[in-house]
Amino acid sequence: MKKLEELQEIISEAVTRLSFPIHPAELYEPISYILSIGGKRMRPALLLMACDLFGGNVDEALAPALAIEVFHNFTLMHDDIMDNAPLRRGRTTVHERWNKNVAILSGDVMLIEGYKLMMQVKDHLLRQILDIFNNTAVGVCEGQQIDMEFEQRNNVAINEYINMIRLKTAVVLGGALKIGALIGGAELKDADLLCDFGEHLGIAFQLQDDILDVYGDPEKFGKQVGGDIISNKKTYLLIKALELAKDHRAVELNSLLNNKQFDNVEKVRAVTDIYNSLNVRQYADTEMQEYADKAFKALDAINLPDEHKQYLRDFADGLMVREN
Repeated sequence: MKKLEELQEIISEAVTRLSFPIHPAELYEPISYILSIGGKRMRPALLLMACDLFGGNVDEALAPALAIEVFHNFTLMHDDIMDNAPLRRGRTTVHERWNKNVAILSGDVMLIEGYKLMMQVKDHLLRQILDIFNNTAVGVCEGQQIDMEFEQRNNVAINEYINMIRLKTAVVLGGALKIGALIGGAELKDADLLCDFGEHLGIAFQLQDDILDVYGDPEKFGKQVGGDIISNKKTYLLIKALELAKDHRAVELNSLLNNKQFDNVEKVRAVTDIYNSLNVRQYADTEMQEYADKAFKALDAINLPDEHKQYLRDFADGLMVREN
């Protein structure tokens, strides 16, 4: 069994070897640029991990793993346009460095390049794996659209939010694991269970991200604590607080959300005080643990040697016990 760090390194090296045409430069240079910015390469590494767990040849899973990474970065390129984001991982975003039209078109060709890589799987698996990739890609787009709709709504329910993060974030983890498992020779039942493990773990991970944004150590979290509060982002904590707040707390919370002129530090402090008074962190911790438990339940049912299941348990524990 290869360690996760080894698999991430395999992906990073393979990304540097990806080559695209020289002309037209403004179509292809942004692709190389966004891929060079880096990241944890977690999604493609999970695809390789799943293949390895079932005794498959990791080399045979490398092209589809790269497809997942190229697809993921395509979504980031387009997300940055929608969010008017100036930076991605500390570097200038593609639409800022070039322009929005370039970022749209380069993103489009990235999606196609992702399909070209995914089609390098063996023929007997191709239709099945393309179906998984298609469903994953559609899910991510649905999740992004729902997330944007939430920005215009004040009545988002917890179950709607959970479904949004499942689509926007978790389905890629599940899809990557399922594709890797099938390439590795897994039975469909086990590949589906591994997909469930990934999806539930992805939801738990995003819930933890919501918690860390408010309660994390800024030195360890790696970004501004309270950023979600400042931007009125619909997270589990805010949705739960709006659900629970009554009387003067409801008035105060809505006032903080609607006030256009505010001091960032003061707003974060005031909203966090309301969260504390309503115990929303405890609710979020409980919900996060429920999804982690669902992930482990799916894992227990997979037909794998105990040491391989322990590898996945350790991976999940490492993902969930974090400060950044």
